[in-house]
Amino acid sequence: MKNLLTVFAALSAAVVLPAQDLLHLPEASPRGGVSQDIGITKVSVDYGRPAVAKREVWGTLVPFGLNDLGFGTTTAAPWRAGANVNTVVSFSTDVKVGGQPLRAGDYGLHMIVADTGDVTVIFSNNSRAWGSFFYDPADDAARMQTRWEESPHHELLTYEFSDITRNSATLSLLWETKRIPVAIEVDTDAIVVASLKRELSADRGFDDRAWVVASNYLVQNDLDLNLALEWADRAINTRTGQPTFGTLSNMAVVLEKLDRSDEAAAIMDQAMPLGNAGQIHQYGRRLIAAKKPERALEVFQLNAKKHPDVWPVNYGLARG
Repeated sequence: MKNLLTVFAALSAAVVLPAQDLLHLPEASPRGGVSQDIGITKVSVDYGRPAVAKREVWGTLVPFGLNDLGFGTTTAAPWRAGANVNTVVSFSTDVKVGGQPLRAGDYGLHMIVADTGDVTVIFSNNSRAWGSFFYDPADDAARMQTRWEESPHHELLTYEFSDITRNSATLSLLWETKRIPVAIEVDTDAIVVASLKRELSADRGFDDRAWVVASNYLVQNDLDLNLALEWADRAINTRTGQPTFGTLSNMAVVLEKLDRSDEAAAIMDQAMPLGNAGQIHQYGRRLIAAKKPERALEVFQLNAKKHPDVWPVNYGLARG
């Protein structure tokens, strides 16, 4: 009798379990996801995708303003900007959303939609909630204002990225015939420099090529040239550095950028005997681009003497 009661209790418990915990079935609002790199910042969105299904969306499925959903702990809930569990937006670095600063992390996304077309976008520190039923404004990490726009019909709620640059992108929610844009900004140069410092203090710092790449990034983007010079020096003169054509010519590039041309030329005199035909040829082309044709011709001639009949030596002489 005791065993029968035990079995009955187990069966009764199973009956009240949600269906999705019993069997794997298709969802009415399937999960979707999209991600985009902005510079080296990854932004991703995980969300439920309800369908229009011939229903009235704005003002009905998506009620205007804050609402009592009849369940949960809040009587003033925003829209959950998707279906089922939270729509979650993740940022791998600090960003700005609509001009508001937001730290790296995962955020629950909510929206307050007005019948005027104004939309308040909310990024909540509570990214693991079930929709907006337990929304608490005390969890808000940032709020921004935007407006909906008319859009071609989207049957399934969709998030997409557009207007992508190295420092910005627009994340848009599209559903039915409305588009809600969210402007995202990142300070890519600052993020990259901070990342380079971290990487160079780890295992990458044992490779002189990494110091060259980092130094060159600063030069190419007109950033901290004194730091570029320090990194160029470490590629040559630290215990893990070495004087090669690559490390020395990088040092020369930094010195040229700092208007220390005589020092740059002296460094290149050290580098030339260490270069192969291709490296010396590229240096000659760099001199042509810098409008130093006489010095370029000297380099091409030296390359021809050092590497006769090797591609692209003769081509370089022709250019010179």
